[in-house]
Amino acid sequence: MTEVSVKQKKSFSQWLHSRQGQRAVIIFAFSIIPLLLLFVFTYLPFGEMVGFSFYKMKYAGKRVFVGLANYKAVFSRDDIVGALKLSLYYMVGSVVQIALALYLATILSLKVKGANAFKGVMFFPYLINGIAIGFIFKFFFTRGFVFDSVLQWCGFQLDNLPYWLKDQSVNNWSLVGTSVWRYFGQNMILFIGAIMSVDDTLYEAADIDGANKVQQFFHIILPSIRTIVTLNVILSITGALSAFEAPYVITGGANGTGTYFVVMNSIAHTSQKVGLASAMAVVLLLIIFACTILQKLFFKYVFRNADDEDGSREPKQRSGKKKLLGRN
Repeated sequence: MTEVSVKQKKSFSQWLHSRQGQRAVIIFAFSIIPLLLLFVFTYLPFGEMVGFSFYKMKYAGKRVFVGLANYKAVFSRDDIVGALKLSLYYMVGSVVQIALALYLATILSLKVKGANAFKGVMFFPYLINGIAIGFIFKFFFTRGFVFDSVLQWCGFQLDNLPYWLKDQSVNNWSLVGTSVWRYFGQNMILFIGAIMSVDDTLYEAADIDGANKVQQFFHIILPSIRTIVTLNVILSITGALSAFEAPYVITGGANGTGTYFVVMNSIAHTSQKVGLASAMAVVLLLIIFACTILQKLFFKYVFRNADDEDGSREPKQRSGKKKLLGRN
């Protein structure tokens, strides 16, 4: 005697009251609110900004369609092009920041006395508000105050020292130093977390083979944390292109320290050229996208040997397991 089970299709109401339907409703309810907020406060304003970039307009008043004239002005105005060039200072600072953070992270990942206290001290500047840091370093670099006093203790004469915030040969480097001091602690903590996750057996095998600490860094640590290195470099370069708080608070963009964001803020709010400022924002976004893609390609090329080693390591481990199983 055979029983034939006939599956009846559930109605929408029955499905909605079922376990599967309730789970789908909960997932949808929890997802729709963040997505709606993201669209309303991010993608919709961005679309409006792209539209503004094709108009000559102020915050209030008549709009005049000018096509690509605002984008042409971005690459023809001396103040905007000069602000883009200033980003090179901050890019150099980001390289120093990454190198310093990686060096200290490698040392602190070893058993060092007082390492936790040192980590806290180095990470603390990242927790301070950027405006507060600007006021701190504005006082720090003022003529005859903290930095000049320390240099005088070291034997320098005040008359021989430059004006750190006025002299155009050093003022941008002073601001870059401020950014490095603030952000390298964050990079260091990320690097330490990545280094601590590296398998200890790799170090033991390297010690048996006679590898020194430098060789272990380049052949074990650096390939193992390449994802975090790539992420930190991308974030640092992006931050270099969008530097704003330090030059805006410390110098106000004076004496050749106006970065791209400072100039864009002045054009948007002081001159009220909203269309031109919107075009500047779109151009900066495209530059950041291009830099991100180039960095990913660069690190993919640099760490290509590490990918090959990871791929060849798995077959060796599998063959080793097979040998052990065969012996058993």
